[in-house]
Amino acid sequence: MFLEQVRKPTNTFFSYLLGVFILLLFTVIGQIPISYAIIAYAEGGIITSDPIAMLNAIPSNQRLVLQLLPFVITLIGMVFINRFLHQQPFKLLVSSRKSPDWNRVLFAFCVWGGSSALLLGVGYLLAPDDYIFNFKWTTFLPLLLLGTLLIPIQTSTEEVLFRGYLLQGFGVLFKNRWAPLLATSVLFGSLHFANPEVDEFGLGIMVYYIGTGLFLGVITIVDEGLELALGFHAANNLIGALLMSSEWTAFQTESIFIFTGQPNLMGEIILSLGICYPLIFYLFKRRYQWTAITQKLI
Repeated sequence: MFLEQVRKPTNTFFSYLLGVFILLLFTVIGQIPISYAIIAYAEGGIITSDPIAMLNAIPSNQRLVLQLLPFVITLIGMVFINRFLHQQPFKLLVSSRKSPDWNRVLFAFCVWGGSSALLLGVGYLLAPDDYIFNFKWTTFLPLLLLGTLLIPIQTSTEEVLFRGYLLQGFGVLFKNRWAPLLATSVLFGSLHFANPEVDEFGLGIMVYYIGTGLFLGVITIVDEGLELALGFHAANNLIGALLMSSEWTAFQTESIFIFTGQPNLMGEIILSLGICYPLIFYLFKRRYQWTAITQKLI
């Protein structure tokens, strides 16, 4: 029902292509402040021609705000095109229920946020030399405030775009569920192609990104709404930004710990895609009494 609820004569696939073009314009507008900041620091002679160094020359909390601002503008763009281009309530991008179930959002956030914190704790106990304790009140409190405010907007924008707008748009084109699921999962992985993690791990990390997109798409389709994906994604990015960063992470923040060890890509993929995600899917299935799962996905 989540995909099918937007199928009406005025919602053609062409209208979704037009909507994506408009969203790109909003995203470009959102990139202007961070581009200006990079140029300003470059003119000050602080940095080199290395694009990563150019970005990292901006103070961490200021950089985080500038990195997340385009998502705020893009979210505004999605509200705009949904209201004026598709002429439908924004709620249809989020849930097939009468109103979004915020308890689902909170539950998924707590499940994955708690799991992430636990995994970090285990990693620290097993290899404490790979972590630097970096806690400073003067930098962490602003990070906590800014991260709590902006990171859920960033993750919600990605979810509404990929598991909402594009998933429903491809549903209009294909008239099934599995093709939109696969298409949006690959596009979601491709969005992260420019992340510094790709330089560190190589293209193999795309398996993790696409697999995560597939997992989020599956729980969205089976649960007939975005709520679980919204909570999961927010916990993933927020807990990561607050608890641990590294020189190769997308968000290089003044987190509590800095990871300096050698990352293990295969271990991360097996742990996440092979163990954690199936267990969380089973937990969601039991809690929300999902039935006819295969039928819902196909």
